[in-house]
Amino acid sequence: MPSRRERANAVRALSMDAVQQANSGHPGMPMGMADIAEVLWNDHLKHNPGNPEWWDRDRFVLSNGHGSMLLYSVLHLCGYDLPISELKNFRQLHSKTAGHPEFAETPGVETTTGPLGQGIANAVGMALAEQVLARRFNREGHQLVDHVTWVF
Repeated sequence: MPSRRERANAVRALSMDAVQQANSGHPGMPMGMADIAEVLWNDHLKHNPGNPEWWDRDRFVLSNGHGSMLLYSVLHLCGYDLPISELKNFRQLHSKTAGHPEFAETPGVETTTGPLGQGIANAVGMALAEQVLARRFNREGHQLVDHVTWVF
């Protein structure tokens, strides 16, 4: 099994290669946040690559969507339906790996983000909705809704 450092470095390498090949994109955020993303996705985030729309999954919002290769690399490495061929098509027309994450285009992307700050607002709305659902449906001894929202 690869070490944490190896997994984070894989995120960095995939991100650098995709940005370089596209001759467009923002490599800084994926390079700097690879270690944080590796720990979050492997140790804390409740998700299922085989069922990315599982209703009780944790939500991850990449607010600074211009750093999208961080998310795409992590999704690929975690086993989501995002093959290496899609990473190689980063920022290309009809690719699942647009310059900013797009909801319903890429498995594992929870919301479309673009303008800085938009993702924070979306994540706050998701977290509030989770609280409403939990209050309505959870009962003592029966936690039906226990997912959380994470945002970078």
